[in-house]
Amino acid sequence: MPPGVYGMQDVWEREDRQQITMEFLLPTGIYLNFPVACSDTISTIKKMVWKNARNEPLFSALSDPDAYVFTCINMTAEREELEDEQRRLCDVRLFLPILRLVAREGDRVEKLITTQISLLIGKGHHEFESQKNHEVNEFRTKMRIFCEEHAQVRQMLPWEPWMEFNFPCDLEPCCVVAQSGKSRSVKKILVNVKFEGSEETFVLQQDPQDLPMLLKRNALRKKSTVFRAAKQEKPEDYTLQVNGRWEFIYGEYPLCQFKYIFTCLHGGITPHLTMVHHSVIIKYQEEQGGLSNQMSRTRAPSKPPPLPLKRQNTSSLWSIHEPFYIYLLQGSRVNADEGMKLVVQAGLFHGSELLCKVVTSNEVSVCSEPVWDQKLVFDIGVSDLPRMSRLCFALYGVIEKTKKRPTKKKNKRADCPLAWVNTMVFDYKDQLKTGEFSLSTWPSVPDDKGDLLNPMGTVEKNPNIDSTAGLLIRFPNIRPHPLYYPPIEKLNELGMNGEKVVATKEEHMKLREIVDNKNYTEFFEDEKELLWKLREEVRQRYPESLPKLLLITKWNKHEDVAQMVGLLRKWPELPAIHALELLDYSFPDPHVRSFTIRCLRNLRDDELFQYLLQLVQVLKYESYLDCDLTCFLLKRALANKKIGHFLFWHLRSEMHVPSVSLRFGLILEAYCRGSIFHIKSLMKQNEALNKMKALNDFVKSGSQKATRIQTTEDMKVCIKQDTYMEALSDVVSPLNPSIVLCELCTDKCKFMDSKMKPLWLMYKNKYDHVGIIFKNGDDLRQDMLTLQMIQLMDVLWKTEGLDLRMLPYGCLSTGNKTGLIEVVKNSDTIANIQRNNSNSAATAAFNKDALLNWLKSKNPGDKLDQAIEEFTLSCAGYCVATYVLGIGDRHSDNIMIRETGQLFHIDFGHFLGNFKSKFGINRERVPFILTYDFVHVIQEGRTNNSEKFERLVHMFFNLNATKLL
Repeated sequence: MPPGVYGMQDVWEREDRQQITMEFLLPTGIYLNFPVACSDTISTIKKMVWKNARNEPLFSALSDPDAYVFTCINMTAEREELEDEQRRLCDVRLFLPILRLVAREGDRVEKLITTQISLLIGKGHHEFESQKNHEVNEFRTKMRIFCEEHAQVRQMLPWEPWMEFNFPCDLEPCCVVAQSGKSRSVKKILVNVKFEGSEETFVLQQDPQDLPMLLKRNALRKKSTVFRAAKQEKPEDYTLQVNGRWEFIYGEYPLCQFKYIFTCLHGGITPHLTMVHHSVIIKYQEEQGGLSNQMSRTRAPSKPPPLPLKRQNTSSLWSIHEPFYIYLLQGSRVNADEGMKLVVQAGLFHGSELLCKVVTSNEVSVCSEPVWDQKLVFDIGVSDLPRMSRLCFALYGVIEKTKKRPTKKKNKRADCPLAWVNTMVFDYKDQLKTGEFSLSTWPSVPDDKGDLLNPMGTVEKNPNIDSTAGLLIRFPNIRPHPLYYPPIEKLNELGMNGEKVVATKEEHMKLREIVDNKNYTEFFEDEKELLWKLREEVRQRYPESLPKLLLITKWNKHEDVAQMVGLLRKWPELPAIHALELLDYSFPDPHVRSFTIRCLRNLRDDELFQYLLQLVQVLKYESYLDCDLTCFLLKRALANKKIGHFLFWHLRSEMHVPSVSLRFGLILEAYCRGSIFHIKSLMKQNEALNKMKALNDFVKSGSQKATRIQTTEDMKVCIKQDTYMEALSDVVSPLNPSIVLCELCTDKCKFMDSKMKPLWLMYKNKYDHVGIIFKNGDDLRQDMLTLQMIQLMDVLWKTEGLDLRMLPYGCLSTGNKTGLIEVVKNSDTIANIQRNNSNSAATAAFNKDALLNWLKSKNPGDKLDQAIEEFTLSCAGYCVATYVLGIGDRHSDNIMIRETGQLFHIDFGHFLGNFKSKFGINRERVPFILTYDFVHVIQEGRTNNSEKFERLVHMFFNLNATKLL
């Protein structure tokens, strides 16, 4: 093939494209060629093909259009069937402008759903099938059955329990309705209520502590009075919906505990609600159930998993006292300097614990395919291998460091890490591995510790086989028949043989001292012996010290492992906040993780949501696809749509990471199988994000060639194209699934001045305006973590009845350095306020009255006292939060304030003490930001002291320390 540019990537990336000439190959052998619009859907193009084919020979040989499907070669050079005919041509992104029409085979609904799932998760189902991996195949089959069964059970629910799944209540942690610093309680609130299908509204007066049922009863009474209805309607047949949102008010909670009404109370806004009849909800339920039922009817019954093979002629693993060994055969695709010698280091780990001495191979000369052919023997018996034994390898080069002056001492040697890879000793069926395994490695990154092995790393092989070094190893056949790890019955049998001990008074005191010590990562030998000796005492009196006991357990002695597993069976369940610690990779034993998930089942949905980000990260360190944590998260996601929404985006945002793309892709596929109705909404969100990314790339390119004004105008022209307006309108917000981004306000859209040119997009809903910021090029995961910590503090304080008016705004990573941030309405940065209220930009930062004057202008009269109270509380809260979290780089451009006086921080690029420095000098000079103009506002412009503010800071910090420790 002559040199040149092939493919159409540049064509699809151009924003000015209108038409393209396409070639069509029909099943009758007829060739067609005509132009089509890039914005045309596949369905429209098919109609055009049929129209043109009427004038061609053999047209009568064609069947109905629905009997055929287009196939193409996409941008990843794969053959793709275009089952979803609502997709636009520009979104298909063909490699060449050729479409082939072929007879449709198989079940259309099944293939359509499969295609949509593949597009949605960014990984084709053929990629899973090409693995030819029994673990992957069995996991897919099991999870599909698991998720579809849960979906069927969900659809059988009555309408009210079904509401709890589809529209879970958004609640404050406690009922705090204090409106001002004077502790003046709200006696009554006004609520605007209308009925579905009617524009007539009623304003009702309610007590904040009233339940939704009383509000519904009053609304029906008012309706009956106004319209003189003869038929008496029941409040139980209605539910309350927030106007313009997929958010509902129901249940046995006071009105003021619902986040929407709570926000309205503090903002001085009248809540607007709609009375929705249960028949409307049932209609939604039937629509969703129709999709799932259609899918289950058309899908061919899957074959049941094969029966487990009978374990004949098996030996007990514990009866084999030979040392464990493997064969290191050879390497492949090794790239290193010729002056080096290649060495492989191997270690056996259980979590972070090294089970025996590290074994090192012989040195061989550098070549592309080095050969060791060496037996590596480990100082541990086969009988003592724990179930989650992990075999870790490091490939490194050794360099001889020659000295300038010859001496009698040997030359120093330096290790140059090249690659690492991990694999499990047992397979997913508990069988000790045998035979040859080809391990494609991961490139090493030298660290300060100088550790070559990476036990914390993934056990997945690097999927980029062609560009990475490989190691070929062989697990021996220790016995002529398979060896399995003993089942739970054997463990319990051995665990029952533990001897009872009686502790002395001194031992009890020493034990109390050990369990009270917060620094439990390191123990003296006598402390380890005492903890193990009194493990039954720990279970009865100090159950929350289970992590300490697990850390000192000798996992390389099967007798101790059996004792620990037996003890776990009787261990009392821990509070979820303590059980979360056991998901650390230091505790990989399956029985420990099963116990942990059993404790986490007690979490309420709102509590689980607070830790969802961390639980998704923990999935990375699971050793097998089928694990208790995966099943737990899927089950809860299928029982609560909000959890499912964010589980999807937390997983989807890391699909570009090779080490987790297989695991996360399989979980995403399983979730979609159990939430068929959710696919359409998620695909719309994904399409909108793709358009935002294309728009952002267009802005970045344009801003380098034209002025800001011209680029802004070009951006608005681009947005007004049909393909953009359709993709960016009427989409559920990924930041909050209860909010629908309806109509894009093109005139209010802009891009920001920072390096990555984030997009500022404004939407107009029927009752409100919503803004989002799209970022492309910045990793938002650190911001997400910081905001989550701030939200946890806010929940902690509110649980104690203290509302500090914190504002952890929405922030979500949606892909590789892409994501969304919520626009907080009616707010501005401190820097802008100072500049706009000062005569000189140079002296703006020194104008102490600017902030107070701005608040006065936004809060005339009696409102000023409330605004200052909001400012004081939020300022105190963020002083504590930024200090505790070690948030740095605070300045007037990343501290904002709302018109109501609520202060909040943004842009958390430096936290946990990771501060900026210049020439080795730390730029952070103070523990937190409290500027003179802040104090001036807190003191209301007077010179009295700030005792109340200081008292608040001390109280909130002490409460944080007490609860967190």
